[in-house]
Amino acid sequence: MGELDGVRIGVTAERRADDLIGALLRHGAEVRHAPTITIVPLADDPELRRGTEAVLAAPIDLTAVTTGAGFRGWLDAAEGWGLRDALLDALAGSRIFARGPKAVGAVRGVGLREEYSAPGETNDELFGALTEAGVESARVAVQLHGSPLPEFTDPLAVSGASVLAVQPYRWHTPPDPEPVFSLIREVLAGELVALVFTSAPAATNFLALADESGRGAELRETLRSGTVVCACVGPVTAAPLETAGISTLQPERQRLGALVKLVVAKLS
Repeated sequence: MGELDGVRIGVTAERRADDLIGALLRHGAEVRHAPTITIVPLADDPELRRGTEAVLAAPIDLTAVTTGAGFRGWLDAAEGWGLRDALLDALAGSRIFARGPKAVGAVRGVGLREEYSAPGETNDELFGALTEAGVESARVAVQLHGSPLPEFTDPLAVSGASVLAVQPYRWHTPPDPEPVFSLIREVLAGELVALVFTSAPAATNFLALADESGRGAELRETLRSGTVVCACVGPVTAAPLETAGISTLQPERQRLGALVKLVVAKLS
């Protein structure tokens, strides 16, 4: 018998979903899996290649690494295009700013070294440090993850930077949204105890698909009531929900294992 026997939990992740679902199942939970986004394959992404070639067109002054997975994915895609070595050389000549330990691990894992790591693992800290470093007339490469960050990249451009944004793991709505619609119906019927989110795009598109189904307002009201726990891996993931007035549960460490432990502690 597990701590979560009989507890029904919705999982919205696509990437690393098997790890998350497996961990919850081991604790006895019943899992409903409905990925709210589909990731564009890296090697098939022409926008990522164009962005990479733009980065390589001239020396880079500053580099922002927002996620470890995104940074590694970028390099993997570059390797497929025969550009990995050139990209590593370009990044090595820049001042690298990372958003926390995962990004730092990815940077150091390929022999590079960061100048700055955001202590709270937030974009506010990361881009604030970049701005303080001086971006006027600088070429700044920004590795995004999942979605653009205009609230952070636009101010860099206003400050005089030439911003070169590359976005590994672009996403779009799943070709068949019915599993998500079914998950929404289960939430509204009181059949789910918790929802788990591991990325901001997944949270954003969950709400967008609820609107598309015609039940967005009803879903938001239900989630705001607190009858369903919305567990998020960290503040970036939680932001779309918090902005909608929905309270979230977050672990102190932004890790999948810590998230599972917190969910178990909360629901058992």
